[in-house]
Parts: sequence; C-alpha cells; structure tokens
Amino acid sequence: MEDRRENSLGANFDLPPSVLDEIQKNIEDIILNFDIPEGNKLDVIKKINFMYSQTRYMSVTDPLTGLYNRRHFEDNLEREFLRAARYDSKLSFAIIDVDYFKKVNDTYGHSCGDYVLKEVAYLILQTFRKTDMVFRYGGEEFAVIITETPIDKAVIPLERLRKSINEYKFCYNGQSLTVTVSIGAAEVTKDMQSVHSLFEDADKALYKAKENGRNQIQISP
Repeated sequence: MEDRRENSLGANFDLPPSVLDEIQKNIEDIILNFDIPEGNKLDVIKKINFMYSQTRYMSVTDPLTGLYNRRHFEDNLEREFLRAARYDSKLSFAIIDVDYFKKVNDTYGHSCGDYVLKEVAYLILQTFRKTDMVFRYGGEEFAVIITETPIDKAVIPLERLRKSINEYKFCYNGQSLTVTVSIGAAEVTKDMQSVHSLFEDADKALYKAKENGRNQIQISP
C-alpha cells in the first residue's frame, strides 16, 4: 500500500526450505563417510542439525517482527486453499494494512516505524488462535489465514483486532502515537478457481476500506 519498503535492517534469508533440507541431508551423508570415530560423527551431526534448525527458522521468518515471512505465506495460503476446496471446509483470509504508515516514518523516523510494526505484530498474534497463521506480507502489510472459519465468524476477531490497535497506547521516545489499520477480508467459495482469486478478493476489500475512510473492515461480496 503506502510504503512497501522493508523497515528492518536485516533481509529475509533467501533459501527455500526444500533446498535447506537437501543440503542438510547431503552434509550428514558426507560426515557419516568420514574416517573419524563414530562418537565424533554424532557430535558433528548434532551441531549441524542445530545450525540447520536455526537456518530453516530464518528462511521462513521475518527478522523484524518474528512473524512468518512472505515466502512462507505464499506456500501456506495455497496449501490451505487447496485443502478447503478439496474437503469443502471453511477458510477465511484477511490483509491488514497500517494506515498512513509513510507518515509515521516521515514524522518520527524509521526506528519508530519499526516499533509500530513490532507492536502491531504482537497485537495480531494475541488476537488469533494458534491454529490460525499470521504473516508479515511486506512493508506495513500483514496477512492472516483463519482456518476452519466462515467469514461471518472471522469478522469477530478481526474487529477485535481493529479496535485493540485503535485503542492501544503506542509510545515511542516519549511521543504518543495513534495507530489504526484497515482490513480487507474474503473467504473461499465453491466457484473460486484459484488461490489468486481469494487474495484478489481480500485485496479489493482492503482498497475499499482505504477509500471509505480507513480504520475499518471491508468484506469481499
């Protein structure tokens, strides 16, 4: 939306998990064939597995907010869409955008922008169930996959989130800030042909929320 620039000093780790899995397997095979004591081999493999788990975590995680990143979002949204379509289960999806985020950066600086994003991420995580999936989609945009939930039920936590952000006491270096979000939501329907349609429906609803004054939820018809 307003400012899609990454606000963190770090960058997303750019190796897909499938590649990391293959690298780990190959390294283990090499170590097992080394002419060294078996006990040493096990110690080395344990250390490699630990480093691997950390690297894999980095590959799916946004470094600023600790939420899942865009790559993980794309993989999971498609998987959940296909599952809902196959089993005729309910699936809702929402895009959450911080209103006037560029103004926050321009007025208070990018460190303040980072603070706002981290606090919003925390509030989103506090709102949704562990079975739901929360992502930083990019810039000031977040995405939530709300599993096993029709849109009329998904609106309840989304409205609770909107209200909690609006009422939250954001304070950075002694400065109080008012932060609001606009939310676009959609659900999987029987005539929906692809996951792209689900995303586009939510995105259009988000733009409608922006056009209608922000700090609100709009649902795709």
